[in-house]
Amino acid sequence: MSDKLIITPRTKVLQLIEAYPVLENVLIGYVPAFSKLKNPVLRNTVARIATLQQAATIGNVKVEDLINRLRSEVGQDLFTENSNVTYNTVKPDWFDTRLIRNELDAAKMLAAGEQPVNQVITELNQLETGSIYKLIAPFLPAPLIDKAISLGIKHWLVKEGEDMYIVYFFKNGSEMDSN
Repeated sequence: MSDKLIITPRTKVLQLIEAYPVLENVLIGYVPAFSKLKNPVLRNTVARIATLQQAATIGNVKVEDLINRLRSEVGQDLFTENSNVTYNTVKPDWFDTRLIRNELDAAKMLAAGEQPVNQVITELNQLETGSIYKLIAPFLPAPLIDKAISLGIKHWLVKEGEDMYIVYFFKNGSEMDSN
């Protein structure tokens, strides 16, 4: 049955490596940040929800190149669709440290084997208009940012180091504005 999995940007990382175990090392070789997949906690939390689109963003590689590299390993046809997602890495006008109302360090939850997505989304939904939520994560939390974008919440992503990302989420009155 695993031969039936067609690799696309929406394929989950865990789904991919369970269907094609040989692709784990290919993925890690192409996106070195994914060497963290060897950690059972991250494998069962992040890999379960992260898509290959998000893996490409984390690895700063073109999603088409990643998909085609993985597909070529298992004999699938080349992928041509272009659906790059970009994250805001430029300090926005709305940012002001005085507006930060809530902060979460996801590393602590992940180390305990917990997935912070539901807690963060709940807290973002409860965030008052004109406020900022600060998230600290040991990797680029692409699934979380994507979910926040879908809710109309603005973000600013800051990479502080190889294992430290800060995402500021801003809830303004008009959720129709772009991020």
